[in-house]
Amino acid sequence: QLQLVESGGGLVQPGGSLRLSCVGSGFTLEHYTIGWFRQVPGKEREGVSCISMAGGRTNYADSVRGRFTISRDNVKNAVYLQMNSLKPEDTAVYYCAAHRNRWSISLQSADFDSWGQGTQVTVSS
Repeated sequence: QLQLVESGGGLVQPGGSLRLSCVGSGFTLEHYTIGWFRQVPGKEREGVSCISMAGGRTNYADSVRGRFTISRDNVKNAVYLQMNSLKPEDTAVYYCAAHRNRWSISLQSADFDSWGQGTQVTVSS
């Protein structure tokens, strides 16, 4: 059974950085397209970034482009989200998700089959 586990969240001041990790347990992550999403209470889940199976293609939401970088290490069975220049509006629970469509790097949550439990990111002074 696919299990995704996120880590790396926490409290950071505006302008700071965090790196989130998503690790696959029980399956090989390199066979999956991986996305990062975030959600705040009362709002819809928002697609943040996505990376193709081999890592050659990436996609970013306009709100994070230029500040966040997605990457993957298929040897370590992990995908990362480096978040720089964080803003209070980046505060959310961040989730990683997976699907097996090698052609799609969309940020639509409906395209993803498996989800992690999430990690809280809070940006506040």
